Amino acid sequence: MKTTPYVQVEGLVSRYGERTILDGVTFDAHRGEITVILGGSGCGKTTVLRNIVGLLTPASGRILIDGQDIHRVSEEEQEAMLRNIGMSFQAGALFNSMTLEDNIALPIIEHLHAAPRTARMLARMKLGLVGLERAAHLLPSEISGGMKKRAAVARALALNPTLLLFDELSAGLDPVTARELDELILSLKHQFDMAIVIVTHELGSIQMIADQAIMLHQGKVIASGPLREVQAAEHPQVRAFFDRRPRPSETRNGLLAAILAEEGDARG
Repeated sequence: MKTTPYVQVEGLVSRYGERTILDGVTFDAHRGEITVILGGSGCGKTTVLRNIVGLLTPASGRILIDGQDIHRVSEEEQEAMLRNIGMSFQAGALFNSMTLEDNIALPIIEHLHAAPRTARMLARMKLGLVGLERAAHLLPSEISGGMKKRAAVARALALNPTLLLFDELSAGLDPVTARELDELILSLKHQFDMAIVIVTHELGSIQMIADQAIMLHQGKVIASGPLREVQAAEHPQVRAFFDRRPRPSETRNGLLAAILAEEGDARG
């Protein structure tokens, strides 16, 4: 029997100007599980994360984190809630002029008001969790793409969050490095009682790490639940994603192009 969800997204509608990006999105995320949000480019995956952390305000619907609506609390309460959320952006968003240690110590100093020496010690501990303890003195420009992703994970862990959010964590990495990053996330899931929500379109990562999956298409949820159930869904977009099948319209367009090409050859 499952516990009460740590994150509850209910009827989320989000717009950029007049354009609706999310249209009634509903899902839950539990502590001790990895929930993956998947779908094609432009379907609203990252917009979900932006609403969860308060960077965007929903047009309607609500987002409960540990029972509290993050968009309907006071500014002080929201700040306290955000301290329990760690987020890693797609590009890492590390400060290039600061060492890895200082990048991770910064939120510890700013939000926990720790002394610099204590913050750096805690930062080295977080770097140790992701296998970068020997790289603490290096700048982001001096490390590989995979190491930058790990450093971003360490910074997301800086304030001991109960919710971790990742936006395309393994995007742009070679298969071996991506797998190592997936193994790191699985290790964090087993070590800490956190809810982990990951936006990704990387099929290998999804199959390796996901407990629960939510698939979006044109701003709506078209499949959700345990990964095996989502993978088995018969919606054409789900099948196109997991089986790499052409969608019907693509098939028709492909056949039409082939016919026209043949006619052109015949005339020539």
